[in-house]
Amino acid sequence: MTWDALLTVMLAILGGALRVGAPFLFVSLGECLTEKAGRINLGLEGVLVLSAMASFGGAYLSGSAWIGVCAGMVSGALLALLHGLLCSLPRVSDVATGIALMLLGMGLAFYWGKSLIQPQAPQLQAWALGEWSQHPALRSALAINPLVPLGVALAWLLHWGLRQSRWGLLVRMAGDSADATRALGYSVGGLRVLATTAGGMLAGLGGACLTLYYPGSWNEGISSGQGLIAVALVIFARWDPRRCVTAALIFGGAGAVGPALQSVGIGWGYHLFNTVPYVLTLVILVWSCRPGQLAAGSPGELSSR
Repeated sequence: MTWDALLTVMLAILGGALRVGAPFLFVSLGECLTEKAGRINLGLEGVLVLSAMASFGGAYLSGSAWIGVCAGMVSGALLALLHGLLCSLPRVSDVATGIALMLLGMGLAFYWGKSLIQPQAPQLQAWALGEWSQHPALRSALAINPLVPLGVALAWLLHWGLRQSRWGLLVRMAGDSADATRALGYSVGGLRVLATTAGGMLAGLGGACLTLYYPGSWNEGISSGQGLIAVALVIFARWDPRRCVTAALIFGGAGAVGPALQSVGIGWGYHLFNTVPYVLTLVILVWSCRPGQLAAGSPGELSSR
């Protein structure tokens, strides 16, 4: 491989990391907020698929990509709200409810989205940050999804809010000690419902990235398990919203290796390289979740289960 081809591959991986990593970023931020409050939402795969369909449908019917983004956020928040309310009932398992709602979200998306498979919807326009360069690969890599800067800003805002604000203290207290939260007169269930709903709204932005930017269309296999991978990504990020940005870029770059090699004519092992994000997920889970050892940064209520 020549140096020019190697540079092209590296730039393609960079651009792919920004494109493919955007849904990972928003879903992981949503799960991070949810788990900080002491609740696990395995239904985020359903949230992601439903919000992707709603975003595409909203943009198609309204003619505005940004209305589609809002539709995705609302649909994600509503499905997550249902998860939060069900998990507030006595003797209801977070994990079982999340799996059920994942199937519900995917089923609703497939049913309502059948008529949206063929049409084209307005897309989010990329920010062309590489126009100063004469290198086409660099210009392509620096064509940024406009939601990505929003995601980075939300990560830092969420980090600050969880550490410095009153609501952030309450969310972390609900996740670390339900008894202490009740002793101070706050509703643990109410705090977790609010955090879960807000997490679903963030995940809805990830769905909007899928259908309104990259790959930019609606089909029933669009998610490829990214909502479930986000749970492992949060563990890898040690429940730190800032690290979710780095983790999303790593996973996005891993998913872009195959297409990057194909762009310079290397076609062997293309499907094998497409499995890299899933292999990386398994490695992270094996490395992070060791028997008898708590992952650093894990909320207390999750560690005690």
